[in-house]
Amino acid sequence: MGGAVVDDAPPGVKAPDGGWGWAVLAGCFVITGFSYAFPKAVSVFFKELIHEFHVGYSDTAWISSILLAMLYGTGPLCSVMVNKFGCRPVMMVGGLFAALGMILASFATSIMHIYICGGVITGLGLALNFQPSLIMLNRYFSEKRPLANGLAAAGSPVALCCLSPLGQVLQYHYGWRGGFLILGGMLLNCCACGALMRPLLPPKKTPALEDSAAEDKPKPKKKLLDFSVFKDRGFVVYTVAASVMVLGLFVPPVFVVNYAKGLGNEDTKSALLLTILGFVDMFARPASGLIAGTKWMRPRSIYLFSFAMLFNGCTDLVGSQADNYPGLVVFCIFFGMSYGMVGALQFEVLMAIVGTDKFSSAIGLVLLMEAIAVLVGPPGAGLLLDRTKQYMYVFLLAGCEVTLSALIMALGSFFCIKKQQKNPGGGEEMAMSAVEKEGLQNGAGEHVENGDAAADPGGEEEPRGRENGTCSAE
Repeated sequence: MGGAVVDDAPPGVKAPDGGWGWAVLAGCFVITGFSYAFPKAVSVFFKELIHEFHVGYSDTAWISSILLAMLYGTGPLCSVMVNKFGCRPVMMVGGLFAALGMILASFATSIMHIYICGGVITGLGLALNFQPSLIMLNRYFSEKRPLANGLAAAGSPVALCCLSPLGQVLQYHYGWRGGFLILGGMLLNCCACGALMRPLLPPKKTPALEDSAAEDKPKPKKKLLDFSVFKDRGFVVYTVAASVMVLGLFVPPVFVVNYAKGLGNEDTKSALLLTILGFVDMFARPASGLIAGTKWMRPRSIYLFSFAMLFNGCTDLVGSQADNYPGLVVFCIFFGMSYGMVGALQFEVLMAIVGTDKFSSAIGLVLLMEAIAVLVGPPGAGLLLDRTKQYMYVFLLAGCEVTLSALIMALGSFFCIKKQQKNPGGGEEMAMSAVEKEGLQNGAGEHVENGDAAADPGGEEEPRGRENGTCSAE
């Protein structure tokens, strides 16, 4: 098969915005849930692992860190695999890897064995599922894509609310080895989700089109990893802002329970804060997707994303002053709202910036950059806590980082748009970014299928990537 891309949307095929796309959305919902919730769910087994292998808590915490590092750091590898083999086979192989890793980890004789099997192998399997599922979601939805992204992102809090209690039940009845084995079996569902990723089919050719098919130029071979996305200033701004954001975004959920314990609250009462956060997050994501898909808001999705980051950062800054349990409850409610908004919008905005053709490469490169921040953020906050012994400074640091990312995103996106562009007639007209163009087209329902370009006598179909011309380095 060589480097053929088996599931790219063929010319003339419009995103169905429904139909089989809802099955793709269901698969993406499950995959997103496993990918983000699984690294946190395995933490319920840490006490038994500490007792079994005579290691410290920091040693077992590396399991979750390795899972997340593989999920983010293997982004370019996933992009290459998808561009070479297509989404469906990559996801099904990834499901096998994810399940195999946990099954092998159930027979571990050392903590290093779990690092390799439960961390590296399972993490790679989840990565090979997560990224392709988002790519397929982008191909099946256009007008309803913000809502689809919001619904898919809701899989993360839903899965976390289910997997963590399930892990505790499995540990109680079967121990950590039996729990790992059962969880490994559950991860085989990733293969079923991969099977749902059916490639879009080209329209049936009429006899006239079949006669002229021989005259068509051969389709250029697609790059396995397209670095040309870095020529797009909008993509560069997004990547920098997202990397800064991730430094602080995941810090509060990691430390809020211990923050409450430090104020003298019981363990169960403190753990309830994460439940509150997850419950609000669960509804905030689809609601944010619904708002982002409105006719007025979609052209401004970048600025809505910037607001979500600013909202999250300010919530951290204000929450750092909480000195009692009710104050932390209020913090978790607002943090869940802002966290859900960020989760629902982050990939929607990236899709709108780079377009469908380059999204598979763009998401891989973005995740690689974010992997560095994921590894640095929480440990850096932990180091600050060790030095100061005050959770207030940890939340202040996280809030400043996320607020800075919001400013980078809003100001960078604003200034990367060329305000005025001379038209052939010598006049001037406002130029819009790719996000604004796509939003106006989708909001007004003025989609033009690729195959309709021939209807313009003097026109010629323009590649999707050219949408970003007003925001690129050209």
